[in-house]
Amino acid sequence: MDKPKLNYLVDIGLFISFLIVGITGLLKFPGFLHLFGLRLRDLPVIQLSNLHDWSGLLMVALVALHLFLHRQWIVAMTFSSFKKKK
Repeated sequence: MDKPKLNYLVDIGLFISFLIVGITGLLKFPGFLHLFGLRLRDLPVIQLSNLHDWSGLLMVALVALHLFLHRQWIVAMTFSSFKKKK
């Protein structure tokens, strides 16, 4: 698989896992549920927590892969940021 296509797939995966973690995190937050008149016992808490946790782990793995794929750019930008001006 070519690098641009792999970058695209990693970024799509990151976006989807971000949405899942964000939405399930809001649903697990008691103050948020209270705004809509819901109670935590009205939701499938165990499944919600599992989905939140696994999506978070997937996001961590995808971020690590994303950083690995962009390591040359990160190193180049770091060196150019600290390079002394003439």
